[in-house]
Amino acid sequence: MAYLILIATFIWVFFPASFAGAGIYRYVDESGVVQFTNCPRDPKFEIYIRDREDAGTASPSVGPAPPSASVDSGNFDSFIREFAEKYRVDFALIKAMIRVESGFNPYAISRKGAKGLMQLMPETALRMNVANVFNVRENIEGGVRYFRYLLALFNDDLRLSLAAYNAGENAVAQNGTIPPYRETVDYVRRVVGYYRTYKQ
Repeated sequence: MAYLILIATFIWVFFPASFAGAGIYRYVDESGVVQFTNCPRDPKFEIYIRDREDAGTASPSVGPAPPSASVDSGNFDSFIREFAEKYRVDFALIKAMIRVESGFNPYAISRKGAKGLMQLMPETALRMNVANVFNVRENIEGGVRYFRYLLALFNDDLRLSLAAYNAGENAVAQNGTIPPYRETVDYVRRVVGYYRTYKQ
């Protein structure tokens, strides 16, 4: 993946004329494989590196949108729906979690080392048998499977399960309630808020 990004960036910087008015486009297929092209013939492809002509005075953006952008193009809905049904977790809830966790950026990495759409920590990914945290399908399944486990652990208490997803199951178990961490309290509030929005 990093190799492909380097190639795309090299072409964009040293041969910009070859992409005049076009740019480089990206598409994540049903298997979570990322495809690139400068001549998109399928509407599923989205702009990845914008041509200088289109970008104006702004610096070129290499890579997916940052988590703060909260870009939701619906690219991952099929995977979310698949694992929502498999693990009996509400589709809207998973989508809300992904929005807060990574802003729909499949390559997001937190300061603590959580990775991918559902921000799996290395030990969690290992527990959930996720081999590649940046594979969209694997990451979503790992996150949903882990959240299903937390729901069972905390008797289907939504807020406690969300708090455990953010702060760790031990922190919630020891406190018997949502831990008094600003990040965790805010995380639960935001996920529940987006959950209500997506339910509508």
